[in-house]
Amino acid sequence: MIDPHLAGRLTFRHRKPTKAPLPPGRHDLGLFEERDYVMVVPDGIDATKPTPFMVLFHGGGGSAEKILPIMKQHAEDNKFLLLVPQSLLPTWDIVIAGNGPDLERLDIALAEVASRFALDPARFAFAGHSDGGSYSLSNGLCNGDFVTHVLAFSAGFMTALHQEGAPCVFIAHGSKDEQTPVETAGRAHAARLKQAGYDVVYIEHDGPHKSQPHIVEAGVRYFLRYPTATVGS
Repeated sequence: MIDPHLAGRLTFRHRKPTKAPLPPGRHDLGLFEERDYVMVVPDGIDATKPTPFMVLFHGGGGSAEKILPIMKQHAEDNKFLLLVPQSLLPTWDIVIAGNGPDLERLDIALAEVASRFALDPARFAFAGHSDGGSYSLSNGLCNGDFVTHVLAFSAGFMTALHQEGAPCVFIAHGSKDEQTPVETAGRAHAARLKQAGYDVVYIEHDGPHKSQPHIVEAGVRYFLRYPTATVGS
C-alpha cells in the first residue's frame, strides 16, 4: 500500500481556534526560515465564525510576492482568508520528485491557520496558476474530504495518486498557451474529471500562459457562490 503522505494526503482536520487571531493585513507567518508562508487577513473577520479560506500556489520559479497580487484584492473585498505558500525549491515537490517537504510544510501551515481562525468547511479552496495549478489540482483531489473547491489556472498536469471526497473543480486554460497546450492540459483534465464524475466547470479563454484578471474573478465567484445551495447569499 502506498504511503498516504507520498500520495498527497494531508493530516489537516477542522478544529476550534486555540490561539489569538492575526490582525487584519498581510503577514509572514514565521513558520519557516526559508521561503516562509504569507497570509492575508481581511478587515472585519470574526475569528470565531467560519470564514471562507483559500490556499494559493504560485507557478514554477515563482513566489508569494509574484502570485499574491492576482488574489489579494479579491480576498480583501470578499472577506476570505488567503494563505500563500512558497515552494522550497524553484517549483513544487510534486513537479520535481513527488510529494515531500512542501506537503509537510503545508500541513504545518494549515494547522497554524486553523489554530487562529474558524475555517468554513463549505468554502475551503486550493487554487493556483501553472505549476501551482497542477499542485492544487493534484493534491486538491487527494484531499477532497476537506478541500471543497479546486481552482486550476493553466495547469499543465494532474497527478492524483489518491482520490478522496468530491471537490467542485474550476479549470481555466488559454487557447494560445505556448507552454502547456490546451489540448493535452485544460481540455484533457476537464474531460477526465467529468468522466470520473466530478462536478467540473471548464473555461477556455483566448489567451496565453498568463494570469487573466477576468478569469481569476470568475474563479473567485465560483468559489464563493457555487454550489448556491450551501451559500447564504
